This record gives sequence, C-alpha cells and structure tokens, in this order.
Amino acid sequence: MSGKRKTSWTIRTIIIIFVLIIFPTIFVSCSMSDDSYSYSYLSAKRKRMSHKVRKMFYHAYDNYMTYAFPHDELKPMTKSFTDSLSELGNLKLENLPQEYNGSALTLVESLSSLVILGNNTEFERAVIWLSENLTFDVDARINLFECNIRLLGGLVSAHILATDSRNRFTQGTYNNQLLDLAQDLGKRFLPAFNTPTGLPYAWINLKYGVMENETTETSTSGCGSLILEMGALSRLTGDPRFEYAALHALHKLWGMRSSLNLLGTTLDVETGEWIEYSSGIGAGVDSFYEYLIKAHILFGKEEYWRMFQSAYLAVQKYFRYGSWYHEADMRTGRATYWQLTSLQAFWPGVQVLVGDITAANLTHREFFRVWKKFGVLPERYLLDHQIVHPTEKYYPLRPELAESTYYLYQATKDPWYMEVGEAIVNSLNLHTKVEGGFASVRDVTTMQLEDHQHSFFLAETCKYLYLLFDDSPLMGRNYIFTTEGHPLPVISDWHEKLPDSYIPRNWTSIKIETQKKHASAMSMQVCPANLASPGHAGHKIESVCHVPDTWSDHRCLTDDDCGIDSTNCRRRSCSMAGYCGLWLFI
Repeated sequence: MSGKRKTSWTIRTIIIIFVLIIFPTIFVSCSMSDDSYSYSYLSAKRKRMSHKVRKMFYHAYDNYMTYAFPHDELKPMTKSFTDSLSELGNLKLENLPQEYNGSALTLVESLSSLVILGNNTEFERAVIWLSENLTFDVDARINLFECNIRLLGGLVSAHILATDSRNRFTQGTYNNQLLDLAQDLGKRFLPAFNTPTGLPYAWINLKYGVMENETTETSTSGCGSLILEMGALSRLTGDPRFEYAALHALHKLWGMRSSLNLLGTTLDVETGEWIEYSSGIGAGVDSFYEYLIKAHILFGKEEYWRMFQSAYLAVQKYFRYGSWYHEADMRTGRATYWQLTSLQAFWPGVQVLVGDITAANLTHREFFRVWKKFGVLPERYLLDHQIVHPTEKYYPLRPELAESTYYLYQATKDPWYMEVGEAIVNSLNLHTKVEGGFASVRDVTTMQLEDHQHSFFLAETCKYLYLLFDDSPLMGRNYIFTTEGHPLPVISDWHEKLPDSYIPRNWTSIKIETQKKHASAMSMQVCPANLASPGHAGHKIESVCHVPDTWSDHRCLTDDDCGIDSTNCRRRSCSMAGYCGLWLFI
C-alpha cells in the first residue's frame, strides 16, 4: 500500500508541477510564438501587397508613357490618348480647343507618387522634360478647380519634394523649374477672380483669360477649395496674390451660408446668389469641408478651425442618418435626396483628422459593404431603394474609399483595414485591369468597361493603397494631402500661430501659450477635448466631434449619433427620450 501511495503521490506531484510550472511555460511560449507568427504574417502580407500595388502603378504609368504621353490621359483599351484637361468638368463638351495637344497631365499627377515609390531616377527625368517642354500659354478653356487640384497642386507638391533634405537630383539639375511653372499657372488663374463678389469663374482660358459670355455658374467646391494649392504657392514664392484671392473667395462663400451653417451646391459668381439649395457632403461640396480642416492644419489659422467646426456640426445634425449621410435643403435642413455618392467616401478620412474615429469607422464600413456588393463603388446608390442610380452606374477608378481606409488604418493600426485594402486591390486587378492599363467601369452591374484611365488613378488610388501597406516614405515629417492626393508638408514657417498638436518633436519653435489646442487623431490618437483658455476662466473650446444638447430640436436615434463628450472623451448614449447623455463608464 505504502509503495502504491508513494507512486500515486509522485504522479500527482509530477502533474501539479506540470500544471503549475511546465504547462504555463509552454503556454507562454506558444503565445509568444503566436504573437511572433502574427507579426511576421502581417509584415509579410504588407510587403506582398505593397509590391502588388507597385506593379499596378507601373502597369498604368508605363502604358501611359508608351501610348499617351505627352497628352493628358490614357485610353487603355485602344492604347491611345485623350487631351482631357479641357474636358474635365465639361459634361456637355462645350467650347473645346482646336489646337490643344495636352499638358502631360498624367505625368504631372504622377510626380509625387514616383517619389513615394522611391523612383528618383524617373522623377528627375520627368522634371527635366517638364522643365524644357511644358507651357501653359495655350488657347484652352479649362475648369479652374480641376486645373488647380491636378496641375497646380501636382507642381507645387513635386517642387517641395524636389527641394527637401533628400538629394533626389544630380547636382545642378534642379533650379526651381516646377515652382516657376506653378507660378506661371497661378498668374493665369487670377483673372477668374475679377468678379463683383470675388468668387472665381469656374472656367478660364489659359491664354486669354475669362472669355466673353462665360457662364457665371460655379460650385461650392469650385470656389471654396483653392486655398491649399494657392496658399502654398504664395508661401513658396512670396507673392501674396494667390492666397489672398483664394481666401477672399472662401470668406465670401462662408458669408453666404444659411442660418443653419449649411451651404448649397451651385451659385452665381456675379450676383452671389444660390442656384441649387440642396446640399450634402458629396459632389459639388465635398472638398469645401476637407479644405477647411486641412487649411487649419497647414497654415494654423484659427478662423479655418472655427469655420470647419460650425460646418461639421451642421453636417452631423442635418445630413447624418445613422451611418449614412443624405442631402438636405440648406435653408430648412429637410432631407432632399437619400443617396450615396462615391465621392462621399472621403468623409471618414476627414473625421479621422479631427478624432471622430467611431463615426468614421461606421460610415466607412457602409461604403465597403456597397463595394463588396458590386466589386467596385457605383457613382450613385439610392439608399431608400438600395439600388444603383439608373443613369450613374459607373466607377471611374475613384480613390476615396482607399483614402479613408488609409486614414483609419493610420489612426487605429487595426489590420482589418489592410484586409479592406487587399479586397480593393484584388477588385481593381480583377475587374479593371486590361493589357493597356486600367480602364474605368461604365456599368457596375455588368462590369462593362470604358476606355479611360483617369490621372487621379496614379495620383491618388495607387498612392493611398501603397501607403496603406508601406507608409515608410512619409516617415519623419507631417504631411497633409490635397483633395487630389498631393502631399504638402506641415511647415512651422507657414504658421502665424502653430497649434501644439501639429508640432513634431524635432521642430524648434516658440510655443504661444494663448494658442488654442486642437488634438489630431493622427498624432495624438485621442478625441479632441475641451481645454480651458488661459486668461478666460471657465471658457471651453467645443470639440468638433461633440454633439451638443443645447439644441432643443436635436434628436438621436442610436448611441452612435451622440459622438464623444468633449470634456472627458467618454462615449455618449442616446436616452429613451431621444437625447444624448454621458455614459457612466468609458
């Protein structure tokens, strides 16, 4: 018996030792192995996907250079070209030039992408060609907004990248040629602002200025989304006219807002009267909101923040319905059109910049759900009927969903967003890749293709997808992206008063104690909190992602409508009575 008990005790002892010591060691070892495997897997996946996107870019770029350069854009199915600069925004194709042979639009749009991909040799070659051959002294009527974001933005951004601390050129090769081209183009824009209101004409002839009997109709985006490129041009050249013209137009436009802080879609530049009162966050208005917050980041002016904050809260109050954003009458706030437009997919990226991560994620997932339904994102989707708009079934290789995916991954580091990016890459290769490049989709329900590879596919779509999987090219400096995906660095010298949250650690600058602080989710990864203003005891700065209870007519449907409390960053809940209140727990 004693021998059996001893044996039994020994077995039990061995089991206890195994459970208490050896098993945990194995478990920890396995856990560490799993973590290591997970990291290695994600690292390998990012490398594989970045290589795949690189191949996409060069398939599009090389075919453009072979079959379309120096014309504006590639027609990939017929391996030919289109001089499309004068057609952008020109839906009726009116007043097209007779002797215009292109401005190498896609090459200019590709410059910053070449730098991000690390191809300095091709970047230098492109800059030399543009320096020697590109001219804007052409008899071509162009859309001011499109030319500003594509050509002027492309040149200004590329100039900055060409003159940063990294030597990308053979010594003596670059002498500010891109900036000279940008300044020449900017001067050709200025006659468009010679109106009774200061709001610019939507169309201008690059050689002769505003043409006789030119239309006076323009969009909110068209006259309210010029400040980044023209402001940067003034800072680089010392010529204040560009920034002044864009800022004056922006002030005039903001002064035309309704009592609800909403703006319409189209207006008259001579009378300053609205033509279309229905508004939203999509086509015709989208980049207006984007440029307010990005101008605040880039130039540090408090007025940009105040305008954006008021506009953002109005959007949340009158356009948002759960995870979606419909359109509404700027005068009454009443819903007009219940529809998703593909351009709205930029909105989650803007929300990331101001820290409204939860709302950004919810809306982003709805857009991705529609993407998965069709394989790409239709231009217009009727929310009330859950069908594609019968006349706007196309997908022109737009970047907005990839853009928001990139921003959300940067803010959260959630690998799910890489899965979204992988799905987008696979869809583009499956449905739009042809032998001569990447073609637009004419009908998302049949995947019938259209013979057009837009320049923004190289400037934005490929760029955001590449940065999603490899953001190392932008490490070491803060950038904002224009609405066309051209990076502009946040430079302390461009700020009269730079918000602390945008000052990188390696900068040396004098902190102004009275400067208001607005945290950025991209750098701080927190919701912007109310901060007491020095010298004004008890005064608070409203957080942009906070939905106030002070509006007696404000109602919430779900907790997601209530956002984040601005004083302590706690989630807010929707009461049974339909009002937002603070949760007891974070």
